[in-house]
Amino acid sequence: MSGTASGSAPAPPIEPHEAARVSAVVAPHLPPALVPRFDARFTRSSALFDEFVYRLTLRVFGEIGLTAAVAEWSSAVDAIARAGLDPGRAAVPVSWMLRHLQRRGLLAGDDGARFRAQQALHPLDPAPLAAEQREHDPACLPSYVLAEAAARDYPAFLRGQLTGEEILFAPTRLPLWVGYFSNDNALYAVNNHVGAVAVEAWLPRRACTILELGGGLASGAVALLEQLGGAGRLGDLQEYRFTELVPAFLRRGQRLLQDRFRDGPRVTFAPLDMNRSFTEQGVAPESVSIVYAVNTLHVAHDLAFTLDEIRRTLAPGGQLVVSECVRPWPEDTLYPEFVFNLLQTFRSPRLHPGYRPNGGFLTPEQWTDALEAAGFRAVRLLPDVVRIREEFSGFHVAAIGASRPD
Repeated sequence: MSGTASGSAPAPPIEPHEAARVSAVVAPHLPPALVPRFDARFTRSSALFDEFVYRLTLRVFGEIGLTAAVAEWSSAVDAIARAGLDPGRAAVPVSWMLRHLQRRGLLAGDDGARFRAQQALHPLDPAPLAAEQREHDPACLPSYVLAEAAARDYPAFLRGQLTGEEILFAPTRLPLWVGYFSNDNALYAVNNHVGAVAVEAWLPRRACTILELGGGLASGAVALLEQLGGAGRLGDLQEYRFTELVPAFLRRGQRLLQDRFRDGPRVTFAPLDMNRSFTEQGVAPESVSIVYAVNTLHVAHDLAFTLDEIRRTLAPGGQLVVSECVRPWPEDTLYPEFVFNLLQTFRSPRLHPGYRPNGGFLTPEQWTDALEAAGFRAVRLLPDVVRIREEFSGFHVAAIGASRPD
């Protein structure tokens, strides 16, 4: 648990006993293999980082002049104009900040359309949270370094001086991503482990070919292959096709997998753009058993198009398995969005009024509607985040599985 309703008072300490209570609430809804991944240690790290991002948000909010803008009732458009920000770039991030601070009790909200400060908004120092995280579990610190780097350049982004891609993907920032997309960083690795457990549970006992989309730096592939190896299931895997569009990521991912799995299943490597025809990029229709992706499909420009390409690529009866940050409720603001709202692919996909009303993460219901609209069947979640959110709304990760009809 984290946060405080006051912009001037320090947050209450995030106590270990509270983290233990939350993990005990969640545990009965998890498969046994995931219970250790969502223990009190992880829960406390997640709460600390949530508080850290909240304080960064409050700091940026003040630096860009939004504190004065919400002294009276303001929509996001009003606040952006009053602060002199770039309206094209600022629309989504500023709307997110307003809703995030509203959920913390600092802003009053008028049906989500207008906001006004309920009290004086004073910055809170995020450094003590990073220090507490360093003492609690220093392996999670790459998430803090990435968020702090984004926060430093947020004002320049919102004023139209830098793009998010320039901020996050400059060559000097590659080490930040290596640390962040790591199975040592529990705040990210849970996505990999949830996906790996789901694939193992749903993998048919026959020779299979897996195509991974957006494999990044290969931490997801490593977690999956290790999970299958530990379960004695690597023999069911005929081929693993690792794809990634960013050349630097693809090269590093290839080196890692070739070094780690010299005696494992056949692994191939290729670029693949999920926003273009898979066939035109050398992926034959009905050629794979499973299409797998970790935190990738939410940045598809046209989700319906990409899901249709995936369905065509799967053999009859084949499965799509994605591990995603999941928005428990439509108006929730999740801490990864603070960083990724800088990226146009994240904040500005093609929208659909039913299942894609906004950029970023989807709810369980939106995933189900999107998959069924694309012709998939037997949509399922692991774990059951719909049940978990009734008892704890801070659980934000799930694997979503769906099948192509025979």
